[in-house]
Amino acid sequence: MEEKLLMSEKEIDRALTRIAHQILERNRGSQNLVLVGIRTGGVPLAERLRRKIKEIEGVELPVGVLDINLYRDDWSLASSQPEVRRTEIPFPIDNKVIILVDDVIFTGRTIRAALDALMDFGRPKKVELAVLVDRGHRELPIEPTYTGLTITTLPNEHVTVRLKEITGKDEVVLERH
Repeated sequence: MEEKLLMSEKEIDRALTRIAHQILERNRGSQNLVLVGIRTGGVPLAERLRRKIKEIEGVELPVGVLDINLYRDDWSLASSQPEVRRTEIPFPIDNKVIILVDDVIFTGRTIRAALDALMDFGRPKKVELAVLVDRGHRELPIEPTYTGLTITTLPNEHVTVRLKEITGKDEVVLERH
């Protein structure tokens, strides 16, 4: 397997700073905003965006954690018993602008599952999507609102996001099989 570095630690940080500014500009500040990270990779990214928005705006946004395993349309293909972890959204989402955060968008199926899961918690005013990497190949008409890096990939390639909070290292790599 061959790996190519797509984003270094510094480039990841710069992309998240840019996304934080774009979120604030698009929403004219931080009022009514909440961040919800999709397990696993979206959670540390949502926390980082919270810190960056606090640095910029002086406001600490609520952060929720969303587990979508039971909402996936392909869970039965992966396993007869999907691993269910906790969803933690300890705040009301009704009439809030939710910034849904994930590390990579590929087919759009994870985001569709996340939207279904979110609606079980209430009716947000709006849902925007922030991803670190958009690798294309959508199977559903879902597009991110905020993107750190857009890359065109081949079917035999895989984008891996490594984050300090999970792997001890920050980098995005393209793996060719």
